[in-house]
Amino acid sequence: MPTKVLLVNTLEQTVQEAREMTPPGFELIVCAPGTPSYSGALGDTEYLIGNVSPMDEAFFRAAPRLRLAQLFSAGYDHVELDAARRAGVLVANNGGANSRAVAEHTILLMLAVYRKLVPQHAMTSGGRWRGNEPIPTFYEMQGKTLGIIGFGTIGKRVARIAAGGFDMRIQYNDVVRMAEHEEDAMNVRFRLLPELMRTSDIITLHVPLTRLTRNMISTRELGYMQPHAVLINCSRGPVIDFPALHEALTSGKIAGAGLDVFPQEPPSPSEPVLSLDNVVLTPHLAGASRETRVKQTRNAFDNVLRAHRGERPLWVVPELRDMALKA
Repeated sequence: MPTKVLLVNTLEQTVQEAREMTPPGFELIVCAPGTPSYSGALGDTEYLIGNVSPMDEAFFRAAPRLRLAQLFSAGYDHVELDAARRAGVLVANNGGANSRAVAEHTILLMLAVYRKLVPQHAMTSGGRWRGNEPIPTFYEMQGKTLGIIGFGTIGKRVARIAAGGFDMRIQYNDVVRMAEHEEDAMNVRFRLLPELMRTSDIITLHVPLTRLTRNMISTRELGYMQPHAVLINCSRGPVIDFPALHEALTSGKIAGAGLDVFPQEPPSPSEPVLSLDNVVLTPHLAGASRETRVKQTRNAFDNVLRAHRGERPLWVVPELRDMALKA
């Protein structure tokens, strides 16, 4: 009898690629969460691919045979990890499948803020050639100091692009500190968070959302930043205290921000940050690309095969790495 793999992403391109990658001996079931077919399939599923929100106690009770929840996302704040542990289910993220896309999007936001891309577009498309005012002050990225908070797969990739393509100086802060020879190899330096905030021209966030990182950038941290500095966030929205960010952006404490994520998604139209002209906004699509989709699907089936052979899956989230694979 084929082993059931439940894919909860119904995007046509993803489904097609998943069908092509499904190994012999496995049955791919495709359905959206909340549908009758999904509820019926979950009970017999050993491997789930994609994201269900929330993955809570009720979810794991409904999937008694589940061995591995293989996420398409890097973040896993929608998973109740204690519930997963009680159910004996390993949870793995996407193995850095979206790291290139997120890193490129991060650089895009830096450039868009520095070059005031959105106001320039509005001016040109509105028929105002350079407007009726003096040309704004633009900045180059070459030689600037980039502070990266969260130096995992994405943070390191941002560092390589920024240093190699723009000759930026790189400093980082992370709970896991690199050895000195590793820092030398990448030409980066560790800084304490206040140091990094005070001395960076651009600060970019690449941390997971945990109880320790929620609102980690608030009034005090923003107060450390230089008036010309820019803040970029392509991680999770609640990492930034948005009322504090709004105050910093409107009072001139910092120069601008590029945001792909928000505390509430989609954000309320009344969210004050959305109306500011020194902010560039995108709708949590930093990791989206055709290449990402293929890599996510490939990584997912690699992990399914590993688990099915009784081997340890890759990319299990840190909080569950001490768990054994369910028999």
